[in-house]
This record gives sequence, structure tokens and C-alpha cells, in this order.
Amino acid sequence: MRWTCLKLTAPVLSVTAMLLSQASANDAAAKSEATAAKEESKFAVTPELTKVPNEEIEAAYEGKTPPEAIRMYLAISKGAMMGGNDGWFGPAASRYSWAWLAEKHGITSKGEIEAAKFQGDAAWFKRLDRNKDGKIVAEDLDWSDRNFWVQNASLVNRLFRKADPNGDGALTRDEWIAFYDATAQGQKAVSSEDLREAWLTGMGGNFLPGDAPTKEILLSGLFSGEVGSLQEGPALNAPAPDFTLKTQDGERTIKLSEVIGKKPVVLMFGNFTCGPFRSISPGVETVHERFKDDAVFIGVYVREAHPTDGWKMESNTKVGVAVAQPKTYDERKAVAQQCNQLLKLKMPLLVDDINDSTGNAYSGMPARLYVIDTNGRVAYKGGRGPFGFKPGEMEQALVMTLLEAATPKAPSQTSTK
Repeated sequence: MRWTCLKLTAPVLSVTAMLLSQASANDAAAKSEATAAKEESKFAVTPELTKVPNEEIEAAYEGKTPPEAIRMYLAISKGAMMGGNDGWFGPAASRYSWAWLAEKHGITSKGEIEAAKFQGDAAWFKRLDRNKDGKIVAEDLDWSDRNFWVQNASLVNRLFRKADPNGDGALTRDEWIAFYDATAQGQKAVSSEDLREAWLTGMGGNFLPGDAPTKEILLSGLFSGEVGSLQEGPALNAPAPDFTLKTQDGERTIKLSEVIGKKPVVLMFGNFTCGPFRSISPGVETVHERFKDDAVFIGVYVREAHPTDGWKMESNTKVGVAVAQPKTYDERKAVAQQCNQLLKLKMPLLVDDINDSTGNAYSGMPARLYVIDTNGRVAYKGGRGPFGFKPGEMEQALVMTLLEAATPKAPSQTSTK
């Protein structure tokens, strides 16, 4: 082994020390979080847990935040029906925020960023200006469930799914006209009342007609990992767990650590029977098309959320999506191929092993999004799907990851792609 000696100047040493210090801080924070979670896991989330009174479980975590799996178990056992604020559901974890962006542009939190003063590409500005009013403000980066835009986007997705006849996340012109004709029922025009009846008939709570589960089904799905992974995945700024998986067609093998480096990596986890994933994932593909030269996009197919032998959903049956939970890798690969064919994904779709190694390492079931920086650390960890599966939020995190690494551009250098 040869060692090359370099003469380091004071500025280089200073920068090196700063980077090492930041990396050490990130490692310490990630290890601290992982250790805390491990220490707090006083109960195994298995069917045996139903024999323990809820009061005893809650007493064991008094004054502490229980692990996510325990929180989900308690929520279900008390009758929660998988609402966006129940159990383990919650907001994303991101390195970036409005406060970060405002500070970078030298303004206060109550200020605004106009296109001419934006320190990045014009195309990036458009992705951060969510409501397209020509300026970026705090509201544009607010992805909380209380936000007006987020609430309406969720409603639009639910209405979209009722109009999508084959569940592929895309409405063709012919499909849209067919929906109109079915709503009009021979009339020359439709009223708002007609649309309300077409869209809202049978709707209730968080579910489309025929999809609401029983408590027993939810508990069974929790124990099996179909409702979601019992593991929590990497913490923000922690190293991204490595994996080596094959694409759904078997033609390529991708090792994450060999991809990380020059560009950020976007990871999309999902499965065939998750209706929200099918309807929303085309949005991730749109982000892929916009940023395919700036980042690497990888899909990972994971354990089914709503197999016919588990929490079966009527909304899946209506669009011809009906598969049992795969028991072998070959069965899982076959369903992944169905999923890929329906959604027409252009990014590679990898297939997790039958033991759910990668899905559990990232807590990727039933659907989740990550942005990994060029140092292999988690820059953005989306909330658990389906509620936390937000391509727009992921895209903004990706834009700010790119912005942080980029040299500020003069207005004349910005593009308009």
C-alpha cells in the first residue's frame, strides 16, 4: 500500500475538521436515536401482546415515547381505524425546511423569495413555488395535515381513485369521458350535485366503499407486517442501509452503495395492492422524468398490504387487482412484474427478498419515500404510507439537497426546463 503525503493548508484543515465534526455529530445523533428505541422496546409486537392489558403497556412507557410499533398496536387495540394521526403515522423527517431556505436566501421567516432572487435553477424555483404564484413563502413548504393545500390534495386523490377504472394511476381521455357519461346518465350536462353523488356515494371516514377493516384484520396485518414494518428505518442523517437486489425482470442487480456518490438517490417503496401507492406513484415517476439527470431513482417492491388472504379491499377487486401474499421470491417477482406493467414505471423496480430485509431496514411497507445525499446519508425520510407518501414533499427535499450542493447561479444562467 502506498501512502501519498499532502501538505494541508490551514483552510483545508479547517474545512476537513468541520466536515469530520458534522459527520461525527450525525453518527452520534443516529446512534443515540437507535439506542433509545432499542432500550424502550419492552414488549414484542406479536399475537401474544393481546394477552397484556393496555394499561400495563402504557404504564411501562410512562413519561417516554413508545416505539412506533407499540403506538400502532395501542391505537388499533383501542379502536382506531388507521387515520392519518393514529399510531405510528406522522410527519416526514427532513434536513430541509422553510427556515433553512429562508436563511440561505438571507430573509426572515416571514419573508418571501422571488424568482429573480432565487439562488438556484429556475426549474427548481418552480418546484418550491407550490401554488405557482411567482414567489416562495413558508406556506409552499408546509406539508402538514392541517395545511389547506395538503388536505385538498388528499381529497383529490381519493376522488381520482373512484374515477380511475383500472387502478393504474392514470386517467385517459376516453376513461374521463366514460366517467362523465356514467355521471350524466343521459343528461346534456352534469351539476355539482351529480358530481357529489358520483364521487361521495359510499364514502366514509378514511376508506373507499367496502375497504374499511375490522380491528381483528388490522391486528393480524400489524403482526404480519402487511399494515407496515414493525421496524422504524434509519433516522434522519443516518447512513442509508445498504442492499443488493435484482430488478423485477431479473436483468440487473443494483447495490445501493455502488450507486451513491455523484448524485442524490431517491428511493420509492411500494406494493401492488396499495391503492394510494398505485394512484400517487405516477407522481414520483413525474419527478423522475424532471430530475433523471440530477438524481438516481430506484423503486423497491415490498410486501403486499392488501392481499386476498389478508386485508382484502373491495376497491382493488373493482379494478382487477387481486393477488395473494407471495410466499416465495418467484411469486413476489411475478407480482412485482404485474405492478410494473400496470404503472409503466421507467425507473428500475427492484424486488425485496421474501424475508423483507430491505423493506424492514427502511420501514418501507406499505409505501415510503427517501432522499439519500451524495455521502450516503438520509436527507429526507417520508412519513409512513399511505398518508406520508407525498411525492411533492419528496421533490422539494430533493431540490433543496441539490441547492445545498450547487454553486449559486446568476439569473442569466438559470434554465427554464
